Amino acid sequence: MITRTAIAFSVVALGFLATPEPSLAQITTVTNNDGRRLFVNADPPALVKLPPVAKRPATIYLPGEISFMGKNRRAMNIDRDGVETLVREAAERHRVDPALVRAVIETESNWNPGAKSQKGAMGLMQLIPGTAIRFGVNDAFNPKQNVDAGVRYLKTLLERYNGNLDLALAAYNAGEGAVDRAHGIPAYRETRSYVQKVQNAYFRPGSGRLDNAYVRANSIHRDVDSSGRIIFSNE
Repeated sequence: MITRTAIAFSVVALGFLATPEPSLAQITTVTNNDGRRLFVNADPPALVKLPPVAKRPATIYLPGEISFMGKNRRAMNIDRDGVETLVREAAERHRVDPALVRAVIETESNWNPGAKSQKGAMGLMQLIPGTAIRFGVNDAFNPKQNVDAGVRYLKTLLERYNGNLDLALAAYNAGEGAVDRAHGIPAYRETRSYVQKVQNAYFRPGSGRLDNAYVRANSIHRDVDSSGRIIFSNE
């Protein structure tokens, strides 16, 4: 005869058999990828190393406009008459002599809206990224945006240097900082040549220059002093 005591003992025994064996793993700490400390009582899972997030390329044109050459870019197919229209509109809007804008475009890009220099200057008026961003351009190869920003920058420089064409053009090429440090046209061969080329185009007969807009400066010439130093002067 099975007693109640025997039945109770059997139930307790079965309970012990059904209970899973306690884990023998010790509690350890691990540090996650983000620096947090985790407490675990099992072997930590292998940490998955995520690939680094790719940095977006520095660009001043829209992602869809990265490939700026080709038939799909309608803005790039603009002809000389189209550019002339943009020049007249921007020059009138910002009160700059359109003949001066033409002279800058001719010298900068030779009327090529897809021009890009080794230094990263872009478009008709060869805007560098910093200048383009400064004047709100989001596609430097868009002729309308490029010309408008270039004319605005030229106007800003003319105002900064009180209408001094030499200094304004030098700053357009080399930057305001270089002109300010030199207290005049910097002694860079490229900048001196640039100022002279733009003025040659601006003051030549038939350029359409507004009467008495600017007085032509003396030509810049190159001299070598007794010590062999090269000196640029327009005096």
